[in-house]
Amino acid sequence: MTQTQSPSEPRTRTFTWDDPFGVDFAAVAKLSGLELIQEMIAGRLPAPPIMRLMDMESMEAQEGRVAVTMRAQEFHYNPLGGVHGGVIATLLDTAAACSVHTTLPAGTSYTSLDLTTKFLRPASVASGLLRCEGRVISRGRRTALAEAQLTDEAGRLIAHATSTCLIFEL
Repeated sequence: MTQTQSPSEPRTRTFTWDDPFGVDFAAVAKLSGLELIQEMIAGRLPAPPIMRLMDMESMEAQEGRVAVTMRAQEFHYNPLGGVHGGVIATLLDTAAACSVHTTLPAGTSYTSLDLTTKFLRPASVASGLLRCEGRVISRGRRTALAEAQLTDEAGRLIAHATSTCLIFEL
Protein backbone atom coordinates (compact mmCIF):
# COMPACT_ATOMS: atom_id res chain seq x y z
CA MET A 1 0.00 0.00 0.00
CA THR A 2 1.36 3.42 -0.87
CA GLN A 3 1.23 6.31 1.61
CA THR A 4 -1.45 8.01 -0.51
CA GLN A 5 -3.57 4.88 -0.81
CA SER A 6 -6.31 4.42 1.76
CA PRO A 7 -6.73 0.99 3.35
CA SER A 8 -10.17 0.65 1.76
CA GLU A 9 -8.94 1.21 -1.81
CA PRO A 10 -8.93 -2.03 -3.78
CA ARG A 11 -5.64 -3.20 -5.22
CA THR A 12 -5.24 -4.75 -8.64
CA ARG A 13 -2.91 -7.34 -10.02
CA THR A 14 -2.33 -8.42 -13.60
CA PHE A 15 -0.26 -11.35 -14.75
CA THR A 16 0.51 -13.10 -18.00
CA TRP A 17 1.35 -16.67 -18.89
CA ASP A 18 2.32 -18.72 -21.90
CA ASP A 19 -0.14 -21.04 -23.60
CA PRO A 20 0.46 -24.40 -21.87
CA PHE A 21 -0.54 -26.16 -25.09
CA GLY A 22 1.79 -24.06 -27.23
CA VAL A 23 4.68 -26.50 -26.84
CA ASP A 24 5.63 -29.45 -29.02
CA PHE A 25 4.54 -32.29 -26.72
CA ALA A 26 6.23 -34.91 -28.90
CA ALA A 27 9.58 -33.15 -28.42
CA VAL A 28 8.96 -32.56 -24.72
CA ALA A 29 8.13 -36.27 -24.22
CA LYS A 30 11.68 -37.09 -25.35
CA LEU A 31 13.15 -35.16 -22.42
CA SER A 32 13.81 -36.65 -19.01
CA GLY A 33 12.05 -34.96 -16.10
CA LEU A 34 15.26 -33.21 -15.06
CA GLU A 35 15.90 -32.01 -18.63
CA LEU A 36 12.34 -30.67 -18.89
CA ILE A 37 12.62 -28.70 -15.65
CA GLN A 38 16.06 -27.41 -16.63
CA GLU A 39 14.64 -26.20 -19.97
CA MET A 40 11.92 -24.31 -18.07
CA ILE A 41 14.47 -22.78 -15.69
CA ALA A 42 16.59 -21.67 -18.67
CA GLY A 43 13.51 -20.11 -20.33
CA ARG A 44 13.61 -22.38 -23.39
CA LEU A 45 10.26 -23.90 -22.36
CA PRO A 46 7.48 -21.86 -20.74
CA ALA A 47 6.96 -22.05 -17.01
CA PRO A 48 3.64 -23.59 -15.99
CA PRO A 49 0.87 -20.99 -15.56
CA ILE A 50 0.61 -21.76 -11.80
CA MET A 51 4.11 -20.35 -11.28
CA ARG A 52 3.03 -17.03 -12.81
CA LEU A 53 -0.30 -17.03 -10.94
CA MET A 54 1.46 -17.50 -7.59
CA ASP A 55 4.31 -15.17 -8.62
CA MET A 56 7.01 -17.75 -7.89
CA GLU A 57 10.38 -16.13 -8.51
CA SER A 58 12.85 -18.90 -9.17
CA MET A 59 13.44 -22.62 -9.36
CA GLU A 60 16.56 -24.74 -8.94
CA ALA A 61 16.74 -28.42 -9.83
CA GLN A 62 19.06 -31.36 -9.65
CA GLU A 63 18.21 -35.04 -9.68
CA GLY A 64 15.97 -35.79 -6.71
CA ARG A 65 15.88 -32.17 -5.45
CA VAL A 66 14.01 -28.99 -6.36
CA ALA A 67 13.81 -25.57 -4.70
CA VAL A 68 11.31 -22.82 -5.52
CA THR A 69 11.16 -19.30 -4.13
CA MET A 70 8.31 -16.85 -3.76
CA ARG A 71 8.06 -13.53 -1.99
CA ALA A 72 5.08 -13.47 0.41
CA GLN A 73 2.68 -10.78 -0.80
CA GLU A 74 -0.70 -9.32 0.19
CA PHE A 75 -2.54 -11.13 -2.60
CA HIS A 76 -1.52 -14.43 -0.96
CA TYR A 77 -3.35 -13.48 2.25
CA ASN A 78 -6.23 -15.20 4.02
CA PRO A 79 -8.81 -13.19 6.04
CA LEU A 80 -6.53 -13.27 9.11
CA GLY A 81 -3.70 -11.38 7.43
CA GLY A 82 -1.31 -14.25 6.74
CA VAL A 83 -0.34 -16.27 3.69
CA HIS A 84 -3.22 -18.66 2.94
CA GLY A 85 -2.59 -22.32 3.73
CA GLY A 86 -3.50 -23.24 0.16
CA VAL A 87 -0.69 -21.03 -1.13
CA ILE A 88 1.74 -22.71 1.27
CA ALA A 89 0.45 -26.16 0.25
CA THR A 90 0.92 -25.23 -3.42
CA LEU A 91 4.58 -24.38 -2.79
CA LEU A 92 5.09 -27.62 -0.85
CA ASP A 93 3.36 -29.70 -3.55
CA THR A 94 5.39 -27.99 -6.29
CA ALA A 95 8.75 -28.66 -4.63
CA ALA A 96 7.94 -32.24 -3.55
CA ALA A 97 6.33 -33.34 -6.83
CA CYS A 98 8.92 -31.65 -9.04
CA SER A 99 11.68 -33.37 -7.08
CA VAL A 100 10.07 -36.67 -8.15
CA HIS A 101 9.81 -35.35 -11.72
CA THR A 102 13.60 -34.86 -11.83
CA THR A 103 14.10 -38.61 -11.37
CA LEU A 104 11.89 -39.71 -14.26
CA PRO A 105 13.16 -40.90 -17.65
CA ALA A 106 11.75 -39.59 -20.92
CA GLY A 107 8.25 -40.89 -21.69
CA THR A 108 7.30 -41.16 -18.02
CA SER A 109 4.96 -38.92 -16.06
CA TYR A 110 3.52 -38.65 -12.56
CA THR A 111 0.71 -37.20 -10.50
CA SER A 112 0.43 -36.41 -6.81
CA LEU A 113 -1.61 -38.97 -4.88
CA ASP A 114 -1.55 -37.14 -1.56
CA LEU A 115 0.03 -34.26 0.31
CA THR A 116 0.26 -34.35 4.10
CA THR A 117 1.05 -30.88 5.38
CA LYS A 118 2.06 -29.54 8.78
CA PHE A 119 1.79 -25.78 9.24
CA LEU A 120 4.24 -24.71 11.94
CA ARG A 121 4.10 -20.90 11.93
CA PRO A 122 2.33 -18.19 9.95
CA ALA A 123 3.88 -16.46 6.97
CA SER A 124 3.27 -12.84 6.00
CA VAL A 125 4.82 -10.04 3.96
CA ALA A 126 7.26 -9.65 6.87
CA SER A 127 8.46 -13.23 6.19
CA GLY A 128 10.16 -11.96 3.02
CA LEU A 129 11.37 -14.43 0.43
CA LEU A 130 9.97 -17.90 1.06
CA ARG A 131 12.08 -20.87 -0.03
CA CYS A 132 10.62 -24.32 -0.47
CA GLU A 133 12.96 -27.28 -0.92
CA GLY A 134 11.72 -30.69 -1.97
CA ARG A 135 13.61 -33.97 -2.10
CA VAL A 136 12.83 -37.54 -3.00
CA ILE A 137 12.90 -39.90 -0.02
CA SER A 138 12.16 -43.12 -1.92
CA ARG A 139 11.31 -43.94 -5.51
CA GLY A 140 10.04 -47.20 -6.88
CA ARG A 141 8.64 -48.20 -10.27
CA ARG A 142 5.06 -47.07 -9.58
CA THR A 143 5.24 -44.67 -6.63
CA ALA A 144 7.63 -42.19 -5.08
CA LEU A 145 7.70 -40.54 -1.67
CA ALA A 146 9.00 -36.99 -1.35
CA GLU A 147 9.14 -34.30 1.29
CA ALA A 148 9.31 -30.51 1.21
CA GLN A 149 10.19 -27.82 3.73
CA LEU A 150 9.17 -24.17 3.48
CA THR A 151 11.32 -21.58 5.25
CA ASP A 152 11.13 -17.81 5.54
CA GLU A 153 13.90 -15.38 4.66
CA ALA A 154 15.38 -15.77 8.17
CA GLY A 155 15.57 -19.56 7.71
CA ARG A 156 12.70 -20.37 10.10
CA LEU A 157 10.61 -23.42 9.22
CA ILE A 158 7.08 -22.37 8.18
CA ALA A 159 5.67 -25.73 7.01
CA HIS A 160 6.63 -29.31 6.14
CA ALA A 161 4.92 -31.84 3.87
CA THR A 162 5.25 -35.35 2.55
CA SER A 163 3.81 -36.41 -0.78
CA THR A 164 3.23 -39.68 -2.56
CA CYS A 165 3.33 -39.57 -6.36
CA LEU A 166 2.02 -42.15 -8.82
CA ILE A 167 4.44 -42.82 -11.70
CA PHE A 168 3.13 -43.94 -15.10
CA GLU A 169 4.15 -44.27 -18.74
CA LEU A 170 2.86 -41.70 -21.23
